[in-house]
Amino acid sequence: MEPSLQIGDRITDKSTVPDDSAVRHWTGPKAFAHWTELRNWIEAFYPGVFSPDWLYGGKKRGWSLRYKKTRAFCTLLPEYRRLSVLVVLGGAEREKFEERRYAWRPQLVKHYDEAPAYPDGKWLTLAISSAADRHDVTDLLSMKRPPTSRH
Repeated sequence: MEPSLQIGDRITDKSTVPDDSAVRHWTGPKAFAHWTELRNWIEAFYPGVFSPDWLYGGKKRGWSLRYKKTRAFCTLLPEYRRLSVLVVLGGAEREKFEERRYAWRPQLVKHYDEAPAYPDGKWLTLAISSAADRHDVTDLLSMKRPPTSRH
């Protein structure tokens, strides 16, 4: 018998790379709407910059969709009934974040302060459950790498 699914569980079936249908089924319609909005935003503001690639992180981490040019931009994590986004902020980005510390939403500052710091930066994993959460992510990404296109 399969263990019951928990919100936040990842897609771990290694046999098939997830497509939009699988992501929609797994995340649910609300989270999938955020998935689509974020992917469209990245494509609109960074046209032709990224070729997102699916990564399989094993049974625990499952599938994720990484956006990377020479350095990681962000990674979308389709989770059971939820979407999360991983954004790694290196030294320069952390300085920029601190300069704007009081302009960010308090929830984002709390996530930032609680995020683990590694030699390559702070790893923020943000659950997206509202347009405001999505806006936090797009603001962080714009700070990390200025958009090439202004829509």
